[in-house]
Amino acid sequence: MDKLLVITGPTASGKSSLALHLAQIYPLEIISADSMQVYRHMDIGTDKVPKEIREQIPHHLIDIKYPDEPWSVEEFQRRATQAIEEIQGRGRLPCVVGGTGFYIQALLYDFPLENAPPNPELRNRLRETAQVKGNVYVHSILKGIDPESYETLHPNDLKRVIRAIEYYEATKKPISERKRLPNKSPYDTLLLGLKWDRQQLYEKIDDRVEEQFAKGLVDEVMHLFEMGYGPDLPSMQGIGYKEVGWMLYGLITESEAKNILKRNTRRYAKRQFTWFKNVDDIIWLPFGKDVPIICVVEDASREIDNWLSKQ
Repeated sequence: MDKLLVITGPTASGKSSLALHLAQIYPLEIISADSMQVYRHMDIGTDKVPKEIREQIPHHLIDIKYPDEPWSVEEFQRRATQAIEEIQGRGRLPCVVGGTGFYIQALLYDFPLENAPPNPELRNRLRETAQVKGNVYVHSILKGIDPESYETLHPNDLKRVIRAIEYYEATKKPISERKRLPNKSPYDTLLLGLKWDRQQLYEKIDDRVEEQFAKGLVDEVMHLFEMGYGPDLPSMQGIGYKEVGWMLYGLITESEAKNILKRNTRRYAKRQFTWFKNVDDIIWLPFGKDVPIICVVEDASREIDNWLSKQ
């Protein structure tokens, strides 16, 4: 089987940094499994690798959509699979990097996503319900039909909440069951994860929020508004963009926006930890404020060398 390297872990854990270091050692091309980095003009809030570095080390599935264009796990699955084939055809090693667990599982185990095609009528009805009764009300629907997704999806992640309801309506099965499908991966995969002490990671998240504001996150969101990308778009509901949008509309202060963003990002990391518990194949590499990146690179290299030596 063809080799596929995957680097995962919670938000702010250093996945891209590790991938870039490994690209100095191995002939990697990086495929982003981040559901927000596909959008153009959304750089600071999504922590994209700078463009000049991406020109040196090939990256895929970044800056391929405008913020008002649809993006789904189905399209990710299709386009990532194509990118993997092209990279392997060049004799290079594809490396999937990201913390969107559902995307990674859909790619590795080829979930039958076509079982529940999009239902525009249902989606519009649920969006209208959310506008009238709130996201929490729509999210509560999951409690009776898919308790696992109810626990792991945030009410404000309306796009995925609606998708989970849509999937259940089409199949009469919870979308979370796909985690346990006995599908065999079409790839020989090495799955590396970055393991942080939770409190240290939360501190790093807080520091990153401060850095994002210092880099110009507010100006980035303002520019998106000026280009006509409104706050109701799924992309503009992403963590960071939603909170700054509230601030720009005068609903909260900058200090409140920072605090809410820190809290929401920590909650997202907590949900990622919950997902990782259900994945048995991840090799966890210790990382943290007392562990230099070079040590993580050495640990990863040992695993990769051992994996590549096995045919």
